[in-house]
Amino acid sequence: MDRLNPAPLVLDAGRPWPLGVHWDGQGLNIAVASTSAHAIALCLFDADGRRETHRGSLPGHTLDVWHGYLRADAGSTLGHPGQLYGLRAHGPWRPDRGHRFNRAKLLLDPYARQIVGSFDWGPEHFGHDGDHPLQPDPRDNAATALKARVVHDDFNWGDDRPPHTPLADSVLCELHVKGFTALHPGVPAPLRGTYAGLAQPAVLRHLQGLGITAVSLLPVHHWLDELRLVGMGLTNYWGYNTLGFFCPAPQLAADPAHARHEFRSMVKALHAAGIEVLLDVVFNHTAESDERGPTLSWRGLDNTGSYRLPTEQRAAYDNYSGCGNTLDMRQPAVLRLVLDSLRFWVQDMHVDGFRFDLATALGRGHSGFEREGPFFQAIAQDPVLAPLLAAGKLIAEPWDLGPGGYQAGNFPRGWLEWNDSFRDTVRAFWLGGAVTRGQFAQALAGSSQRLQSRRRGPSESVNYVVSHDGFTLRDLVSHDLRHNEANGEHNRDGHGHNLSWNCGIEGATDDPAVLRLRSRLQRALLATLLLSQGTPMLAAGDEIGHSQGGNNNPYCQDNTTTWIAWPQADAALRDFTARLLALRRQWLPLRPEWYTGLADARGLHDLSWLRRGGDALNDWDWTQSASRVLGAYIGAPGRGNQPLLLLFNAEPADTRFTLPPGAWQPLLDTADDGVGPDTAAPHSGHMLLRGRSVALLAGPAASVPPPRTSA
Repeated sequence: MDRLNPAPLVLDAGRPWPLGVHWDGQGLNIAVASTSAHAIALCLFDADGRRETHRGSLPGHTLDVWHGYLRADAGSTLGHPGQLYGLRAHGPWRPDRGHRFNRAKLLLDPYARQIVGSFDWGPEHFGHDGDHPLQPDPRDNAATALKARVVHDDFNWGDDRPPHTPLADSVLCELHVKGFTALHPGVPAPLRGTYAGLAQPAVLRHLQGLGITAVSLLPVHHWLDELRLVGMGLTNYWGYNTLGFFCPAPQLAADPAHARHEFRSMVKALHAAGIEVLLDVVFNHTAESDERGPTLSWRGLDNTGSYRLPTEQRAAYDNYSGCGNTLDMRQPAVLRLVLDSLRFWVQDMHVDGFRFDLATALGRGHSGFEREGPFFQAIAQDPVLAPLLAAGKLIAEPWDLGPGGYQAGNFPRGWLEWNDSFRDTVRAFWLGGAVTRGQFAQALAGSSQRLQSRRRGPSESVNYVVSHDGFTLRDLVSHDLRHNEANGEHNRDGHGHNLSWNCGIEGATDDPAVLRLRSRLQRALLATLLLSQGTPMLAAGDEIGHSQGGNNNPYCQDNTTTWIAWPQADAALRDFTARLLALRRQWLPLRPEWYTGLADARGLHDLSWLRRGGDALNDWDWTQSASRVLGAYIGAPGRGNQPLLLLFNAEPADTRFTLPPGAWQPLLDTADDGVGPDTAAPHSGHMLLRGRSVALLAGPAASVPPPRTSA
């Protein structure tokens, strides 16, 4: 028996479900979906994965699923948990028709629970000949190909319970597992940058102290670094290049061999701290890239049944992801893979929800985006996933790179959406971009123009000013230009239109006036975000002034560019952010239901918009961008029985703002962090609203309402 002549393996028929390879106590059931394969073989390997010891064809074939059963050998490890395995698929090599079967290539099980080995990007891992792309490559790659390991483990969840945070109280923090703790002094050195590091008490205290209710983790599915990055000595740090939809990434574990256990322990610790865990999932494409990419799994098992291919040029791929390929949600096996993966992370790993990268791709049917398409319908009726939809734990990035890809506001009811309009409008208002007061008011009030007509709530808008993709908050007020030279693309990558302002000096400076201005703008931007109507999302590190040196696309920077610089943390900004979130919890200034602008029986309007003179905005005022002063009279806040005033002055000069009748108690003034209900006297008649600041005031319960305007 040698590597190319493994011992024959005789398999029973087994069952066509569940898909993947599963231990039942007596053996392994194997089930693999393929609409076009002529045969599929199971290949077993020795402990180090270098030698293929056994090979046998799956004898069963039911409804496009090949299946078999291997009885465990009582005298060896054959067929037991821990077994390393791969697959080979037999079928036509006809790239012109979309078929790329090559029996010389070992393939990963799409349902693998653990992937082992190190991918070396050798030419033998490509199904096609490098010099003649339409011809198959004859080299066998089994010795160096990635393998799957049969997993059968248990975890003591104890009394773990999901926090079930109501959507109205939810505050998201988007973070990278490694970058968040890689430099954290409160985390033991061996655990920094890992799942275990994120579960450390010092980290949990920081999140709790801020008032974070959910962490939204950048991808943790097993991913592959692209060949181009490897050639430049870089990595896909963000992880948006999935290879294993059921595997926690081992590179994020302190002990890669036990990444599953470590991930579960992290979830359990976060839950005990009252923090939910959301995963950023990438179901729009895979790590196999375009027609020039490697053959790792889906391409070799069922290319036409996995990817969207052009109608005529079947050797190519529809690239709606910008990463070379697009998974085809019209195919039942692909839809099943996605649903099975989501259920796995909920049921086996106790995850609380998901953010779907380039989610428009998941709703693409035969003629474009389908709001009621199969993916959304399947989620809505699934007994495991539908409760997440009802709880507001499914979040769409509502665009992709294909035709008609921008679908913001067009997702089904219950889905939350990243609101890039909020991001751009708020940036423009504070940092000098083109924006009207009407646009700013719409952003503050849940972007009703997008959502309300579709019977969707304001909480379905995920409001953010900064995400992983772009400048950090500190860099947003420190750079006019991107500085992405380290990415190896001659500074051509990343957004060129950032709506940022460097406050007069590009990058780092010790000028005290510039630093004061940058601090004031950061506070104003945070206050606008955290007091607005919708579900707020912070980008981790913004609360302590983290900078990436002006790199607005650091997807490949696994270094101090992206690792949060805890030793240089801005403690005052952290405390300010925590105070803002405490005010949000106490008052919920803009409630999670739509406002009407109408008055109640007492004559109190639920929401009115004011000019600096205290009178209502008229039609002409809404369209003006010259004035950056605006007030919101909130007669019906989310909590409490007192009206609130939320005042904004994005102009450089202080201004006199006329208040409604009564005494108004300052709760917040971003120009002076010392202002609060215990330190400032009430205002009557008017107040001096400082330049580039936000103020929040509480009025008397019986205050006289200002003139009516529509919301």
